[in-house]
Amino acid sequence: MKDVLLIFPHANSGVDGTKSMNTQDQLTGFKQIKDSILQRVIKKAHFAIPPYGLMLLSSFHDPEINFKICDARFDALPYDHDWDLIGISVHTGAFNKAFDIAKQFKEKGLQVVLGGPHVSLFPDECEPYADSLVIGEAEDIWREVLSDLKYGVLKPRYESDRYPDLQLVPGLSKSAIDITNYFTTNLIQTSRGCPFLCDFCNVSLMNGRKIRHRPIDEVVKDVERQLESDRRVFFFVDDTINSDPEYAQKLFTRLIPYGITWVGQATVALGAQTQVLKALSKSGCKGLLVGIEGLSDANYQAHHKTQNSANTLRKHIKQIRSAGICVYGSMIYGLDGDTLETANAIEEFVEESEIDIPGINLLRPIPGTKLFERLALENRLLFDEHNLAAFKYSWAQELQYKPRHIKIHEFIESYRNLTQKIYTFENAIKRAFNAPSIHLAILMFNLAYIHMYGLSRRDLAYQLKYKL
Repeated sequence: MKDVLLIFPHANSGVDGTKSMNTQDQLTGFKQIKDSILQRVIKKAHFAIPPYGLMLLSSFHDPEINFKICDARFDALPYDHDWDLIGISVHTGAFNKAFDIAKQFKEKGLQVVLGGPHVSLFPDECEPYADSLVIGEAEDIWREVLSDLKYGVLKPRYESDRYPDLQLVPGLSKSAIDITNYFTTNLIQTSRGCPFLCDFCNVSLMNGRKIRHRPIDEVVKDVERQLESDRRVFFFVDDTINSDPEYAQKLFTRLIPYGITWVGQATVALGAQTQVLKALSKSGCKGLLVGIEGLSDANYQAHHKTQNSANTLRKHIKQIRSAGICVYGSMIYGLDGDTLETANAIEEFVEESEIDIPGINLLRPIPGTKLFERLALENRLLFDEHNLAAFKYSWAQELQYKPRHIKIHEFIESYRNLTQKIYTFENAIKRAFNAPSIHLAILMFNLAYIHMYGLSRRDLAYQLKYKL
């Protein structure tokens, strides 16, 4: 029997547990205690879903292999076990942590394989820290890795020349995780790939522009299996659940009899897809994250987000909410067409559209994206483009680029003022009361965001005073 440990590293930046990135040591004792308590509560209730990719790898049944997932957000790293293989998921923005973990296990003489988005985008950088690399989507490759492990002949690199056939993806197993750590463990993926080319996103870079589907029968069976161990809310992890309207309508019509409650992610265009919207609503959809990003067609064109139209945003959001589905509206302040007046426009839009959970993000120049390359070429990055460790994921707690039309200090103050107006106790109560469904969840999200954007304002103020 081979023992395989799969590790999801804990990021040092604020995205895992929403902690301050800079100012914790300046807080009073009471505020430190309060932040620590809220950090644990929010991590458990808001962020905590299992790492889907590692769950999928642990679902490849082999009688000769025993899988264990260590989610470092909750679990101590088990250095005292003689593992046959250590697999680590590496994400840009947290790769130093992954490399440090890999080093510690390698020093114990154990074999380490690295995979994940950062490995796929920057394999040469990752090579010194591993015995093997898994480059790209792992399903077809993983079978080969496990076979080579059993025969003791691991290769330095595993890389496929094609995307895996999703018809062969196994049903998700939960045997390698502790389901009590999470808000829910009912994760479902129906497709991969994205036809769009938004310059700030790496989904099409990672998974291709052609949408690949799992067979509907297999998705339905996956729902049935997961209901056996966890009857909590389902999370469909697809980046755009409505990207293929015909498939989405057929799938969710099939799921209506199961009476599940679920949330997911979609494009705003869902508001115009009447039959798809009806199927989603009847199948138990109660909330969707929709990528609004900007509020002008000029911004959409500047960032190649062709799937949205500023003229129909309010109408489509209203139609989604009229179907009983809450809308988490993800927006970005600081796009290339934005000015200081944009902050007022965002505030008005949030009020008029009645978005149930507004997310006001800073533009994030993720290494490997077209946006990163362009900002580097224009000398607008606020970190060394050659030092990828300087890029961090955070909860809008660090400005990482120079806005095109707004001075840095004016932009930071404008963003801080905007979030202070949008995330208030009064607004949280109002949004929960007006929500089309899941009122308590909407209240909890909005209350959590009061704290989280408060951290953002503190850390941005610190950055402005000491780092810029």
